[in-house]
Amino acid sequence: MLKKRWIREWPLHLMILPSVVLLFIYSYIPMVGITIAFEKFMPAKGVLHSPKVGWKNFQLLLEYPDIGRIMYNTVSIAIMKMIVGLIVPIVVAILLNEIRKQLFKRVFQTLVYLPHFLSWVLLGGILIDILSPSTGIVNQALSFVGINPIYFLGSNHWFPVVIVFSDVWKEFGFGTIVYLAALTSINPSLYEAAEMDGANRWKQTWHITLPGIMPVIILLATLSLGNVLNAGFDQIFNLYSPQVYESGDIIDTLVYRLGLEQFQYGLATAVGLFKSVVSLIFISLSYFLAYRFANYRIF
Repeated sequence: MLKKRWIREWPLHLMILPSVVLLFIYSYIPMVGITIAFEKFMPAKGVLHSPKVGWKNFQLLLEYPDIGRIMYNTVSIAIMKMIVGLIVPIVVAILLNEIRKQLFKRVFQTLVYLPHFLSWVLLGGILIDILSPSTGIVNQALSFVGINPIYFLGSNHWFPVVIVFSDVWKEFGFGTIVYLAALTSINPSLYEAAEMDGANRWKQTWHITLPGIMPVIILLATLSLGNVLNAGFDQIFNLYSPQVYESGDIIDTLVYRLGLEQFQYGLATAVGLFKSVVSLIFISLSYFLAYRFANYRIF
């Protein structure tokens, strides 16, 4: 039985072999570097021969002056991204689904999906120019209506708002496509029956469309729990400055500064390892909830 199954499935195993090899090389072999979290790492001595310090780096992490604020920034920004990033694609997908002209629908769908492929290096430069307090088009528009210019990227009040909404603007096109695909699985006869019963478009949306895509909403919402400590390093790194450390400094930017600017490799690795362990717990929880409420499973 096992032999017949192997003969039948060996092409599939052969097809996935290169991916497994690359995963092992780039994801598992580098895990040797985790030991740096328990060392006073010295590049000249290497990972294996640097002095061992046990849990001292984790003790320094807990005693780090701004660790509470950094954790709060990370979690708050990530949660706001998760909530707004869940709602906006649903609304846009439902509105797009109401468009009857296929050409306009496809053009608009392409336009909202395009920013997903742009890097934050490019988008960061664009946002800095747009939101500039002196020459930015946004502040020029505000000045035109009598509002004083706002330093969006230098204000601890406005910086998290810019981070959340710029991330949603970049990524909601991808989520919209997912929900549009889910909408195609709803039986059109349900809308016809509801229309014959006198239901308007709002009632059809509320009682047919939303329940029809609810399993997908629950699935994506639960899977997003794994990103609760991923506030977006590449985005924040390209937009923040010391002026907004109070509201914009997150775990990943702290790791960058500790490791690559201050050369505290052990402490930086300890912070990264702490984040990885917590993220693993949330990812495991998200998959359990996805299986429990959306009947989604990997294996």
